[in-house]
Amino acid sequence: MGFLDGKVALVTGGGSGIGRAVVELYVQQGAKVGILEISPEKVKDLRNALPADSVVVTEGDATSMADNERAVADVVDAFGPLTTLVCAVGVFDYFTEIPQLPKDKISEAFDQLFGVNVKSNLLSVKAALDELIENEGDIILTLSNAAFYPGGGGPLYVSSKFAVRGLVTELAYELAPKVRVNGVAPGGTITELRGIPALANEGQRLKDVPDIEGLIEGINPLGIVAQPEDHSWAYALLASRERTSAVTGTIINSDGGLGVRGMTRMAGLAQ
Repeated sequence: MGFLDGKVALVTGGGSGIGRAVVELYVQQGAKVGILEISPEKVKDLRNALPADSVVVTEGDATSMADNERAVADVVDAFGPLTTLVCAVGVFDYFTEIPQLPKDKISEAFDQLFGVNVKSNLLSVKAALDELIENEGDIILTLSNAAFYPGGGGPLYVSSKFAVRGLVTELAYELAPKVRVNGVAPGGTITELRGIPALANEGQRLKDVPDIEGLIEGINPLGIVAQPEDHSWAYALLASRERTSAVTGTIINSDGGLGVRGMTRMAGLAQ
């Protein structure tokens, strides 16, 4: 038996990175999975790489209510009642600090970044809500170490992830006891996370940043350079009401121990 037998999930942004790792683990563990993915190339790859009897892919934009509703309808039509929503879309500001933010681009950049990182979560939750309430399901949002600590991005990215942290808390409060709402806050992870047009960095990918592995390894006490699959079991655990029935409003910090760095040293015996 699989860890997630009987679960039917929708994963937004499931075409790459952490979302893709969650999709693959969920399928491996017995879940049926719908995916909302904006990239036609990634949609094609998903359809070719994953079993059609376990996955249905909807090409669309998570910042569109209509596309979210279509994705919910597609997964329910294919596999039955929806039990789990995972929101894994995101964009990055590539550490653009306030002195470097062009004043004529702040409004546009804010709308683009918050539209993906914050608004999409609300739209996806709203689109799936009736199903999740009826089936006493689970919502899992994707945060970041930037939802807790400075320096994980510029002010746009950091504030967007603090906002998602607030969503976890408020939605858990509003939707109890029918729906559990939790989050996962990954630390630095080698992914294809991209920038935004307003900052002219939409073509950048986190995995292509020079010495990104050394940067990530050097700032967390465990010295781990995380890959997407390093976080996926946290999403599986939170999707299993049978194993986490008393857990809501909780965020799993999957960040190599950033919270225990301390003031004078990183942590641990090697210092």
